[in-house]
Amino acid sequence: MNTNTLLDAVRAGRCDLVTTLITPLTDSERRTHLPELTALRREIRSWDWSRRWDAESTLRALHLAGAACHTGPAAAASWIAARDLRDTRPHDTAPLAALLAARDRAWRADVAHRLAARTATVEDDYPLIRALLQGTGAPAPTTDGFVHAWARATTTGTDTTTVPAGRRPRPRPRPLRVALREDPYTAELVPHLFQTAEPAPALTWYDDPRTPGRWPAELAHLAAEGTVTRRTLLTGSVNRLLRGGRTAHLAFYTDLLDVLDPTTDERAEHTADWIALAADAPSPTAARAQQTLTALFEAGRLPADHLAGMSAAVLFRPEKKLVRAQLVLLGKALRRDAADRFTLLPATAAAFGHTDTALQDKALKLVAAHLRPDDDALRADLAFEAEQLGPGLRRTAAALLGAIADPAGDGADGYEETLPAVPARRPLTTAGRSLAETVELVAALAKTNAPTAEETETALDLLVRHAHQDRTALAAALLPALADRYWAGPDAGLADPAHLSVPELLAAAVLGRLAPADLSPHRPVGGRGYGQNCIHDALQRVTTARAREAALRVLTDPLPFLLATPSWDCGTLEPHDLIGRLTAYHRQGTAPAPADFAQALLRVRRDPQAAGAAAALATPEGRRLADWLTAGAAAPHTRHVTDQDRGPRTWWGAERETVRRIVLEMPEHPVIQKEFPAVFHPLGRPRTGTPHCWHWRGQERAHLAVLPQDRERQAVWLLPELTECALAEDRGAGEVLSRLAELGGPAGPALHLAVATALGARHAEDRLAAVDALLVLAARGELDTALLGRDLAELLNLGTVKPNRLADAARTAAATGAYATTWAALAVALPAVLTDGPARGAGELLAVAADCVEHCGAGGPLPEGLAEAAARKGTSQLATQARRLEAALTATTG
Repeated sequence: MNTNTLLDAVRAGRCDLVTTLITPLTDSERRTHLPELTALRREIRSWDWSRRWDAESTLRALHLAGAACHTGPAAAASWIAARDLRDTRPHDTAPLAALLAARDRAWRADVAHRLAARTATVEDDYPLIRALLQGTGAPAPTTDGFVHAWARATTTGTDTTTVPAGRRPRPRPRPLRVALREDPYTAELVPHLFQTAEPAPALTWYDDPRTPGRWPAELAHLAAEGTVTRRTLLTGSVNRLLRGGRTAHLAFYTDLLDVLDPTTDERAEHTADWIALAADAPSPTAARAQQTLTALFEAGRLPADHLAGMSAAVLFRPEKKLVRAQLVLLGKALRRDAADRFTLLPATAAAFGHTDTALQDKALKLVAAHLRPDDDALRADLAFEAEQLGPGLRRTAAALLGAIADPAGDGADGYEETLPAVPARRPLTTAGRSLAETVELVAALAKTNAPTAEETETALDLLVRHAHQDRTALAAALLPALADRYWAGPDAGLADPAHLSVPELLAAAVLGRLAPADLSPHRPVGGRGYGQNCIHDALQRVTTARAREAALRVLTDPLPFLLATPSWDCGTLEPHDLIGRLTAYHRQGTAPAPADFAQALLRVRRDPQAAGAAAALATPEGRRLADWLTAGAAAPHTRHVTDQDRGPRTWWGAERETVRRIVLEMPEHPVIQKEFPAVFHPLGRPRTGTPHCWHWRGQERAHLAVLPQDRERQAVWLLPELTECALAEDRGAGEVLSRLAELGGPAGPALHLAVATALGARHAEDRLAAVDALLVLAARGELDTALLGRDLAELLNLGTVKPNRLADAARTAAATGAYATTWAALAVALPAVLTDGPARGAGELLAVAADCVEHCGAGGPLPEGLAEAAARKGTSQLATQARRLEAALTATTG
């Protein structure tokens, strides 16, 4: 045979001819073709995509020829599974299966198992694997990928194991029951359905698990036929549930157990497993386990010690429904056999530590109903556990159980509010830092997407200082550290400033990679936001303009240092630091950079006492600083409620939801508009904050350092994002709020409204950040609880804040020890959920309020609507918690 004939057939994409040419060859003859086939494979890798698209037939022929010419199982499997040898169309394995059918059994089984171990391709190669295994007598592969592929092929009923040579496999649909009966590997692979890391997706393709033709029903049928044992299915399901996972992944196994309907003996065999599931499994699985254990109890198959162990774990769970059901089960057990109280009542006491006081009360009533007068030792044990009860229930427990530590709770006389320490500020110092430190910091920031304001400011000032001292030495040190940057290479031309980060602008100027004309203040400064109305874009432009200005001065008239470098890590600049820098500038004859000085004014702490020293400089900058330090408070913002449509627009014209939201509007800042460079003007313009922009995330906290002494203005800008976090699925703005609370300037109505809005955010991490902001303001003595409460009431009435979310945030704040602070705000907000018909979730909010009052002993008049809610009949959470709060307030004032 001509040595080029096979290669020509491959290049022509003639799979039929390739099969004809290879079939009569010996192993040694086949191996002689491998070098030329490998060379063709390397050649194809270099083809562009357009050529590869036209050469799909060549790829298929090359894949077929190489797999047949490799005589070693490992090499053959590697060639078959290669991604670069597969075209974009469905993989036809029939020609290859027919060509490899002549191999010996051991070789085919080895290749099949190697292919089954390749997770990325096992799904595509499943028909080939089955064809290779046919007639070998080898066991089926048990890898996760093969088991998943087997389940899928069996579900779809596709038979590809008996395909005549040279023909494409034609799917022959079969019912699942028939496919399982005819498959020789069914008994072998079914146990592995319970051992894969995740369930095979095909197992969950059903609506009703009992429907014939669906996996749960058919597996139960296999057990009834004896193909697999019931024990295999039951034990496999329980063990898989014990391994845990997402609820959706566990649903199949619980459904299978329902279809199998275990007998009492079968359930009792796994008692310890059910207890473990009730304790630690996801809520739906734990509820199934709890129901199973309840059935065992009713059948007399759950001993008291097992029930006690189960209860101690379940009562510790946060799900109220599970805890309530467990207390009901304990009540049944205690009524059945009074002697079990010595085992079951201590387990019941586990509910004393639950966060829901209604469940605490239910557990305490259960103890009171079954405790005997002569149970002295049991009473002492329960008294110790009762210390976990809330203050109001501890009084009841003290009367029932005897001496309890601090039975009156944290009353008015003994209560002390616990607030976090005021966040410490770190000084930001750059003077005296070495050249090596500067280069290391700049190199690190060049690879960072979201540097902090502290890192950026430190790098900028260090670069300016060292460039002023010895630009040549700085450039020599920077060049190797930034060698991987495209603009810093030895052959790189001038860089575009628009494509450089803030630290890179200074570094590129030091290296001479920027043209002064490109840094002109008359050139537009690009930002990273979308649209001209985005405040984040405006803040980024200010930071970028200042860096470009400093870079231009490096090239033309180097500055000795920057004026606006903060004194503290939060971005604040102390007046005496700025006065000292201006003095040094005047002494050296250095003209301040306009953007740098403007940024310094926005950062300086307003201290009128420092105005005299500033005016004594007798320079234009000194006089401007003195005026800035003595300027009166900015005009207050305006506030109104507006209706706004929200929700996706649809082509069929569906109605969008209309929501009411609070909008704040800041007035114009005339000094910024008239005396600051043009890039600062957007910061001083009137802005309602109504537009919700879609900017790049990651720089919000760094932007806070642009105006670290104006929390009110920044709160107005942040409010739309916080409102979206409460009304929609947005998240992340709370993190900015918690940092904003630590800055300077007045903590006025805008900041309080921002905190109130974030307390009702949809996502827990934003609510937690709002709690941090609230506690920081309280620790600094800046929190107006009455103002916060009024804002919460308005937001509750508008529907921006939901009572259950506010309850979660308030519970978190109170749990830190700030019970009095939390109550002071809730006392003002509660009428919003009690009047005009109690709102949904009001009972949960009342429970938190009652906890606060019981702990701190607060007094005062009853909130409006509380008496009416307490007078409601029934045992709903609303009525129960209203009565509890009323009793706590009455007891304190009485």
